[in-house]
Amino acid sequence: MIEISNLHKSFGDNHVLAGIDLSMAKGESMVIIGGSGTGKSVLLKSVLGLITPDSGTILVNGKDATAGDRDAFLAQFGMLFQGGALFDSLSVWQNVAFRLMRGEQKLHKDKAREIAIEKLRRVGLKANVADRFPAELSGGMQKRVGLARAIAAEPDIIFFDEPTTGLDPIMSGVINELIREIVVEMGATAMTITHDMSSVRAIADKVAMIHDGIVQWTGPIDQLETSGNPYLDQFLNGRAEGPIEAVR
Repeated sequence: MIEISNLHKSFGDNHVLAGIDLSMAKGESMVIIGGSGTGKSVLLKSVLGLITPDSGTILVNGKDATAGDRDAFLAQFGMLFQGGALFDSLSVWQNVAFRLMRGEQKLHKDKAREIAIEKLRRVGLKANVADRFPAELSGGMQKRVGLARAIAAEPDIIFFDEPTTGLDPIMSGVINELIREIVVEMGATAMTITHDMSSVRAIADKVAMIHDGIVQWTGPIDQLETSGNPYLDQFLNGRAEGPIEAVR
């Protein structure tokens, strides 16, 4: 579904992506890990076309991500943002249905609301939440609303950017389970960026670790602990000593 080859991106003298090679099969859940500033978000934004790479290729469902109809390209994606990114001035159901009432679909308000409430129920929120505003919700509820919005248009590909940031361990576990269930139900291809190893173990089919602008290791989740890769081993165990230099 997604094929990334020899992807490079620099910002001045900072070479963030230095030849990324990565592929995601249709229906696969890929989790990308790595320290802060290693290029995970730049990679995600490059796939979405929010950042233009310096060189390399990105194919989505066999087509060049930088060419063709931009709206049709983006219609394939759903996104759960790190900070929720809900619109404060819109009610919960309007946030969930935002995309449904715009773009190619342009559903009638009543139909869009019906779908929004259905998706809210899917993420464990009752219909009486629909007319509230984001500020009236807890962090965990806001994250669920963001997840409902991400799946509202039933996209083929869903990106999750640090899905459990700011949540307590119990709510993090709930969100992780929801993500896994929904991705499997939809048959969607998922790409997740996270530092949370509980998320990695709950969500991933495959894991890729990025450091120094390249993929240092990639493989199935059941090989995570036995990879023998020094970068991955240091990251998993949180050791200061190893090939990854700690910033002092």
